[in-house]
Amino acid sequence: MHNTSYNRRRRIANPACIRSNKSTVDVSKYIHTSDEAPKNAVVYQNNYAFSDLPLDHKLQELITKKGYSKPSEIQDKSILPIIEGKDIVGIAGTGTGKTAAFLIPLIQQLITNKCHNHALIIAPSRELATQINEEFTSLVKGLDLYSTVLIGGTSVLQTLNTLKRKNHVIIGTPGRLQDMYAQGALDYSAFKVLVLDEFDRMLDVGFSREVQKIDRAMKAKEQTLLFSATLDPAQDNLIREITNNPLVVKSTATTHRSAAIDQQVVYTEGKDKFQILKGILNQPVDAKTILFCETKRHANQLLKKLINDSYAADAIHGNKSQNRREQTLSSFKAGKINILIATDVIARGIDISDVELVINYQTPRNYADYVHRIGRTGRAGKTGRAITLID
Repeated sequence: MHNTSYNRRRRIANPACIRSNKSTVDVSKYIHTSDEAPKNAVVYQNNYAFSDLPLDHKLQELITKKGYSKPSEIQDKSILPIIEGKDIVGIAGTGTGKTAAFLIPLIQQLITNKCHNHALIIAPSRELATQINEEFTSLVKGLDLYSTVLIGGTSVLQTLNTLKRKNHVIIGTPGRLQDMYAQGALDYSAFKVLVLDEFDRMLDVGFSREVQKIDRAMKAKEQTLLFSATLDPAQDNLIREITNNPLVVKSTATTHRSAAIDQQVVYTEGKDKFQILKGILNQPVDAKTILFCETKRHANQLLKKLINDSYAADAIHGNKSQNRREQTLSSFKAGKINILIATDVIARGIDISDVELVINYQTPRNYADYVHRIGRTGRAGKTGRAITLID
């Protein structure tokens, strides 16, 4: 590769588990070359197109305009059962089309019965909620279907005004949803469908109580859809609580180790970690890169050091205003900066198709976080690299 530090033999010389960020991490899980075919890998065969599905012709046209031809595996396994009203637990790797897997059938349901407050979609981050809304908007042009996004960092007055209009889908983060509910501006009781995107994060300790409260208030709920790249067995009881005999659909592709991503480990103990980072960033110097840190403080500190060394970088995390977060992401997508420093706030579901490299400057707390972080590269049929620095 680019540096003797990346030598594969050196990287697997010590595959034992290490203690990092209060969790046990198996270093061997962070090592995989993109040209290795996973053992017993099954290539999913789909011999029909979206046009073969029982979807409204206008929706078919909008799907075609987006460049979608054949359903991905998770879409193939989810769309018809959702249209039929079944509860779904969908597990598939990042970048496999999970958002469209639940939006397309929800839109078909709305075309059949255009009722207000049909679906409530909850996401763990502002960025993901916004992205879901953008996808929804692109799939309903001319269909007289409307959505509202409820996220923090935006005008409360403006949000209240948007809730007064007709909305078929509400998309939001738990905090702002609960705020609007407490103010009497949002009534959960009329919604028929609950969607949790990145549900493993939504059902963890940080969000589970809010999700349970929302679920219990949805008196008219008929369907629950859960989608994520990872499944935590510890959440089985909560999943059973909020679903009704769900159909579990999984991608046959490995969700824990993408064949499109070359995954490497670099040991930094006793060395200058920042100098090692710069060596990686300089090969090549302009590669579009996401750097993951565990805390906002570390992200800001790393940004300052990179800017002092003339790197085109910016940071995104929870302390940034919503406008600043959107500006930073836009600059990154447009190539005005090529290094984005982030906490796990954007590790879930953000679709930036041309990210070439993900660097875990700080080891993720658990393997699920690792999967979502590296899923920012190797998307849309492209290959990518992921490097984890181990202290």
